[in-house]
Amino acid sequence: MRLSACGVVCVRGDRQVFADVDFHVDAGELLAIRGPNGAGKTSLLRGIVGLVQLTAGRIELVGADPELTVSEQAHYLGHRDALKPSLSVAENLAFWARYLGTSGMRPAEALETVGLATLAELPAAYLSAGQRRRLSVARLLAAYRPIWLLDEPTTALDAAAQSQLAAIMRRHLAGGGLILAATHGPLGLDGTRELVLGEGP
Repeated sequence: MRLSACGVVCVRGDRQVFADVDFHVDAGELLAIRGPNGAGKTSLLRGIVGLVQLTAGRIELVGADPELTVSEQAHYLGHRDALKPSLSVAENLAFWARYLGTSGMRPAEALETVGLATLAELPAAYLSAGQRRRLSVARLLAAYRPIWLLDEPTTALDAAAQSQLAAIMRRHLAGGGLILAATHGPLGLDGTRELVLGEGP
């Protein structure tokens, strides 16, 4: 499986966010997207999954299910954690597992993996920022999709939770998945390739 971009351009309003972006990511690889604020890291991830319209260029996915779009085979983990505060931790995860309709870990096992099993019955409104982020990571596990698009995935995570996330990403890559992660900091994985946006001429 390979996800690639060729000559991708993004214009928002009257501003060109980025232009002529090329990359490829194969199964088992992680591509870290780096650059200053405003360089277009988030816009690129959202463009890949179809949440932002790319002005030019093309995104291609080969070696995956030809009947499904890229967005149907990808998880997008954005800045905001998609949670319903009135539902419990377990209910939030069960909703996503049913909605996405794909195989993965049992929700209880996913919560155990991210260290939230003891909070399963707590309303999501009472979670800290780090706990909300861990619940979002659990969604990646409860509904399997081979492509992970992660926007600043370590935000609000302490050192232990960052190590836990790195281990989860390693398992996903070892299982043939691929990851694109927009990040300012280290992700704790060796051999990570980088795409830098906002570089000067």
